[in-house]
Amino acid sequence: MTSRDQAIGGLICTLCVAVAIAYTIALFWPALEAIRLWLVAIPVLVAFIAILGIGAWIGWTMATTPPPKPIEDIQMEETEQEEEKKE
Repeated sequence: MTSRDQAIGGLICTLCVAVAIAYTIALFWPALEAIRLWLVAIPVLVAFIAILGIGAWIGWTMATTPPPKPIEDIQMEETEQEEEKKE
């Protein structure tokens, strides 16, 4: 008996293979020449927008994250903590 996650994984795998086969047939089927440009352009556009979105997310994260403390401050705090423990 398979778990729910395994069943979902098998379904996803099956759907991906079916879409890949259908896409390949549609791309090379002579009767569908009118939509061939769109079969290529839409996935390229989606991938391009996804890459730009990831780049924007990285930029936003870098722009909104405060800078780390200087190492000197961290070392000074550690030294002070060690001195407090000794006392």
